[in-house]
Amino acid sequence: MTTAPTLAKPAPAALEIRGVHKWYGAHRVLDGIDLTVRPGEVTVIIGPSGSGKSTLLRVINHLEKPEIGHVSVGGELIGVKRHGERLKELSERALLAQRGRIGFVFQNFNLFPHLTVLDNVAAAPVATGRLARAAARELARELLGRVGLADKAAAYPRQLSGGQQQRVAIARALALRPGIILFDEPTSALDPELVGEVLAVIKDLASGGTTLLIVTHEIGFAREVADRVVFIDGGRIVEQGPPGQVLDRPRHERTRDFLGKVL
Repeated sequence: MTTAPTLAKPAPAALEIRGVHKWYGAHRVLDGIDLTVRPGEVTVIIGPSGSGKSTLLRVINHLEKPEIGHVSVGGELIGVKRHGERLKELSERALLAQRGRIGFVFQNFNLFPHLTVLDNVAAAPVATGRLARAAARELARELLGRVGLADKAAAYPRQLSGGQQQRVAIARALALRPGIILFDEPTSALDPELVGEVLAVIKDLASGGTTLLIVTHEIGFAREVADRVVFIDGGRIVEQGPPGQVLDRPRHERTRDFLGKVL
């Protein structure tokens, strides 16, 4: 008697967004977003100012709560748990533990000014109990080397350029070994001559198989690094696909109009 082969269960998506709506009063910021990001995929989100891009990132790690819909990372609901047919909000402690699996690099760095660069990177693994202080500092040194700042470990954020501060922020995001890293316009606060050093670090992450979701206005960078480009307007996904399609042969008139203004 032969036994039927057991089919391997497919790995969960790195990120799933299902039917997400977000509004403030009468203003609807997100209007039914559905998006799946596979492990190791680099997804770049583009769109005009006010289109909902940054709000979408904040919803993913539950800094903003969606009115409707839900988000899963690695197959686990974020910010809520199922209670029968309903979704119940997690405790703040449980939510903080979940956020440790979602790296977030902000526009304005958000480093602790009173901590050295080394301690900025080591802080989260210690605070979450994942690593003892000595091990966290060892990891921090390794990550600072990865972003080209090994020689700045003892410096304070105020002593660094904007590009260097953002590279520290990337190292900090990596310190918890997250399943996905979110970038919210990581070069928008930088002087033009500093943009390249930050984009080079993100490219290195992308080539190494890290799952990335990047909101950016750098269209050339999107073309170079993305597996998929998503164009959002009015809180909706208008178009998505490989960069060669969306950026060079967009199907939607609204995408063509936007790219015509920024290219």
